[in-house]
Amino acid sequence: MNVAAVDIGTNSVRLLITDARGAELERHMQITRLGQGVDVSGALHPDAIARTVAVLAEYGGLVAKHRVGRVRAAATSAARDASNSAEFFDAAERALGTRPELLSGDEEAALSFRGATEGVDRALAPFLVVDIGGGSTEFVLGSERPDALISVDMGCVRMTERHLRSDPAAPAELAAIDADVRAKLETVTRAVPVQNARTMIGLAGTVTAIASFHLGLRKYDASKTHHARLTRADVERAFERLAALDVAARRRVLAEPKRAEVIVGGAAVLVTILRELAIDGLVVSETDILDGLAASLR
Repeated sequence: MNVAAVDIGTNSVRLLITDARGAELERHMQITRLGQGVDVSGALHPDAIARTVAVLAEYGGLVAKHRVGRVRAAATSAARDASNSAEFFDAAERALGTRPELLSGDEEAALSFRGATEGVDRALAPFLVVDIGGGSTEFVLGSERPDALISVDMGCVRMTERHLRSDPAAPAELAAIDADVRAKLETVTRAVPVQNARTMIGLAGTVTAIASFHLGLRKYDASKTHHARLTRADVERAFERLAALDVAARRRVLAEPKRAEVIVGGAAVLVTILRELAIDGLVVSETDILDGLAASLR
């Protein structure tokens, strides 16, 4: 029986369809910015809902085409924060044919860990899985399963909308993101003994975009970024180069131009995490919460 997973994030909406053995039949990602303005307004913007629902309708067509037997759609940070998430879920259900579930931060973290550690050499455990999303970042420590986890409200969209006004970003604005992230990491280190990790695994669009940029890719290629290794110095150089560019220039150099608006905010989050937690580098994973959702159906 074919299964389908849909991850409705703050910045992007993704689909994975697999067969009963887990072989990939379809994998798609579209940036819809569902979380547009949520940090300020507390509600999903009508335009963001419309963009996201249109993509979900496309995904519904692919689900029907592959005669999928089980579908699991999940919404994360933006929907958790929004006062009108029920309105969005009604429209999403009509478009996709399945009503999305609203994941808690802990559920999101556990699913991210399951997807991220698939296929990684267990000799590299314990793992610290860090999933930098649009509105939240999940930190999960474990070897075979999560031993400690936390979700905190910081992500590429949230930090961009909260702090970045100039183009390129002003030094004071980048410093504000750094201070914001450092304050949140105090909560993280109280909940998760990050110092026990042997290997950090980085997930989601910020990490894969930085990996693509570091590798000099002009077109996104998951086969090249999956399980690539980045040192802290690699990430810092990429952040400095991207932060010096305006958004038009970032579109020209990124493998996924639509990430240009939020990549500096996301890169600032990643750099501060590496510095504050004294982590020398990370393994990039292209498998994440989406793969965890699909695995939960098999």
